[in-house]
Amino acid sequence: MPESDKTQSAKSEQARSEQEWKRDLSPNQYKVLREHATEYPGTSPLNDEKRHGVYRCAGCGQPLYASDTKYESGSGWPSFWKPLPGAIETSTDHKLAYPRTEVHCAACKGHLGHVFDDGPQPTGKRYCMNGVAMSFEPAEKPD
Repeated sequence: MPESDKTQSAKSEQARSEQEWKRDLSPNQYKVLREHATEYPGTSPLNDEKRHGVYRCAGCGQPLYASDTKYESGSGWPSFWKPLPGAIETSTDHKLAYPRTEVHCAACKGHLGHVFDDGPQPTGKRYCMNGVAMSFEPAEKPD
């Protein structure tokens, strides 16, 4: 997709009304992506996803993580050691007694999860994502 189309797509995603978000997302997706909630650990089917492919934002379809960066963190949420280039943005979350780094989709600004400094090498990062905030697209099988 040309850069101008990407920019236009991101703008249109941000311009969606809350009514449109509620219409387009399941109640759980809306709570997580738009209200910054967290799903219960161990509840996402994406925890057990082992196929090759791409994890996308459930709100807008933005590619977020390649399957080869997913790992089992033991946290109960799908975890990755690196996002795709330009896929995410971060901000500081002060909802708990200590600040955390919150992860958002760069296109629609939906809340995805948090990133921590206790992940595997080569990045040392653990992108701990809410499975309900993502969808999985398996890689096409070769002919």
